[in-house]
Amino acid sequence: MLRPKTSKAFEMTHNPVSPSAAPVSDSARLPVRVRHELRFRRLTVLSTRRTSAQMIRITVGGDALEGFTSAGFDDHVKLFFPDPATGELVMPQAGPDGLIWPEGPRPVSRDYTPLGYDAQARTLELAFALHEAGPATRWAEQARPGDVLGVGGPRGSFVLPMTFDGYVLIGDDTALPAIERRLAELPADAPVLVLADVDGPDSQVELPVRPGVDLQWLHRDGAPASDAGRFLDVLAHAAWPAGDVHVWIAAESSVAKTLRGHLVDSRGHNPKWIKAAGYWRAGSAGAHDEHND
Repeated sequence: MLRPKTSKAFEMTHNPVSPSAAPVSDSARLPVRVRHELRFRRLTVLSTRRTSAQMIRITVGGDALEGFTSAGFDDHVKLFFPDPATGELVMPQAGPDGLIWPEGPRPVSRDYTPLGYDAQARTLELAFALHEAGPATRWAEQARPGDVLGVGGPRGSFVLPMTFDGYVLIGDDTALPAIERRLAELPADAPVLVLADVDGPDSQVELPVRPGVDLQWLHRDGAPASDAGRFLDVLAHAAWPAGDVHVWIAAESSVAKTLRGHLVDSRGHNPKWIKAAGYWRAGSAGAHDEHND
């Protein structure tokens, strides 16, 4: 897989800490919120390619990308899809008291992680995990160069520190773009455990793995992605990084909540060192839940 091109908008300062180093203050391990100007951009599809049985990577571009910023590896942009019947793309404008919509039907929109941004070429890479025949999946499977897509945001970034001894990344197909970005930005000597849940071997994608990264693929083999059992089974035997560890979880909402509860209640993990999110919710469309204190 092509490693995402990064601009200064995606770069961060590394401050690796080994277990034998001096203790790190609590304040140095607090996440930082960064606000961005909310902008809406009309972009054009430049290329599409399938990177696994259940993943399509799409590159969009245009002059409207000037000034695009994404400081956090798990940032979200709002994608606005054209009307499938007319091809018309409707987007709001940012007003002083909220969004201003033109009259008429509003478009379908979904949250996605910006995978790679090239400021010079003014291109943005997005990865679409293909599930049931929802509007985002239909659009991604049918997208061709020249098609249009609306992109809003990101409105802000939640920048997680890189001052821990080790890191654990847990997620399903929908989390793979954020996991890819996180692996690319973490210190080269930081131990990382990755648990990635996909349907089968043909749904695995290439990730930027290097020495010190323990990547374990979990295969559903047709079982529902809303079952936390596979993760719990592997966590019972997985080699945990030594020292103070930050855990990031993104999966179906009930799975993310269950895993966070397990780590806090059964393993005694510091809840402040866990970020858990439901990137989707079984039975609901367009859901995004946070499961943190």
